[in-house]
Amino acid sequence: MPKTLVTGASGLIGSNLVRALLERGDDVRVVLRASSPADNLTGIDCDRVTGDILDRRSVRRALRGVARVFHVAGTTSLRRPAAEVYRTNVAGTRVVLGECLRAGVERVVHTSSAAAVGPAPRGSTADETQVFDAGAYGIPYVNAKHEGEVEALRLAARGLPVVIVNPGHVFGRGDVNNSSTEIVRRFLRRQIPAYVDGALNIVDVHDVARGHVAADERGEPGERYILGNRNYTLDRLFADLGRISGVEPPALKLPLPVAVAFAETQMRLPGRPAVTPTELRAASLWWAYRNTKAKRELGWKPSPHEDAIEATVGWYREREGDKLASPGARQPMQLRAAGALARQLGGLVGRVV
Repeated sequence: MPKTLVTGASGLIGSNLVRALLERGDDVRVVLRASSPADNLTGIDCDRVTGDILDRRSVRRALRGVARVFHVAGTTSLRRPAAEVYRTNVAGTRVVLGECLRAGVERVVHTSSAAAVGPAPRGSTADETQVFDAGAYGIPYVNAKHEGEVEALRLAARGLPVVIVNPGHVFGRGDVNNSSTEIVRRFLRRQIPAYVDGALNIVDVHDVARGHVAADERGEPGERYILGNRNYTLDRLFADLGRISGVEPPALKLPLPVAVAFAETQMRLPGRPAVTPTELRAASLWWAYRNTKAKRELGWKPSPHEDAIEATVGWYREREGDKLASPGARQPMQLRAAGALARQLGGLVGRVV
């Protein structure tokens, strides 16, 4: 029986996808770096091979006897050096998908990101037809995911049957690499003293895994599909996190220039900064999307949006309970006072204007 290969199988999306493929009846092989944590694959019956997506020889070995490939491996980090982000998300895609073309696999699903579509105009939503113009923001992760799609489509033009999926901001249980759910972890630790005005599209990892399977079964080669669910302003997201977790949301919302100036000061101090200028610029954008195409063409239907938040909060409570703020915990008094003053000043400015 031909095998199905999954890269990035130890991560949040990859491990849930492996489970979904096993439920479908696939004979699954995963390729893992020797250093990859395997916690998410405990108890999963699949063929495991050691390799690296940047090593053509190990990728070729992993592809032996494989008919279908899900290329999930990548980095979502906004803090890693740009060269490292491009190496993983662009060069890694070039190697894996290039070897898939060479091996003549029947089908490839490439995991991109809604970020590769670019942010929507503020107050609006974007879909797969939006022209990418986010390069001017200078966010390496965003640009690298876009370039990874360019590589996939270049190989599609050469005959590779590749379908692209673009997940939104993924929540759920099992983010052992502290990637997309890090915002929840920091919220629960009260490590978000202030925030900026922005929006995120939140989607449950189980829905994303099912979307990958649907893209494999129904997706059109050369097309991409946004796998997104609820569009949240950061105000609304933090309010829902606070209601579900019992931890008071951050009270202070800052104008982007003020927040960036604070982050730049933090960067000059010893130790790990609470936030970086790149993270703030990304957070200030409008990552809001429509999932109409995936629903229509893949038959994909996301679950109730609050399930993802509840699952993520619950997982962190189980995993790091003693390190998190207890239900009922409030923000420090000085931050609450600063937030109240900022809201009063904002209302005053609005009346004057």
